[in-house]
Amino acid sequence: MKLPDLADMPYAAALTRSDSELDGSDFDTVLFEQAEFSGPNAANTRFLECAFRRVSITDAKLQRSSLRDVWARDLRLTATSLAESHWHDVTMLGSALAGVQVFGADLRNVVFSGCKLDSVNFRASRLTAVVFHNCVLRDVDFGGASLIRCSFPGSQLVRVDLSKVTMDRTDFRTAELGLIIDVGSLRGAIISSGQLAVVAPVLAQALGIEINDEGL
Repeated sequence: MKLPDLADMPYAAALTRSDSELDGSDFDTVLFEQAEFSGPNAANTRFLECAFRRVSITDAKLQRSSLRDVWARDLRLTATSLAESHWHDVTMLGSALAGVQVFGADLRNVVFSGCKLDSVNFRASRLTAVVFHNCVLRDVDFGGASLIRCSFPGSQLVRVDLSKVTMDRTDFRTAELGLIIDVGSLRGAIISSGQLAVVAPVLAQALGIEINDEGL
């Protein structure tokens, strides 16, 4: 897939570099670059046509914030709350999210590429046309979330929780699957025949089927 560089974004020429703190203000056509933010209390912040490059955000309170037409590369989000946030047309490249809370959020037309997501909480979120491209998802929790037309091309999923997930045309075909599931978790998913063989024991366990070849 073709991934945009910052210069490809239609608002790139209008960006103004910011030296301000994340304080709950609204940011429009702002470039955050080579910056570190620790512990900002910035709930309900709106980022419109903004870019992040080599930025670290730690222990931030960004719940109910809005990200629209946002581009990021080498963004580090650690122990940060983005609960009940809204993401629309967001691209994250080569970024890392660790211990980030994104539960109850709405994500639409979002691309994570070459990213590492560790212990990220998407519980009860709604993800529409979200792509995880060549990402590593470790201990990521989608419990009770809705995944619509999402895909995971080339990604590695390790202990990813899909309990009580609702899916529609969500494509896992080229992903490496290490899943925690219940009976209905994969309804609406697209997987390959090879993947079916891999997840069959997990599916059998979820359905209460005992596999026993003794005495045959």
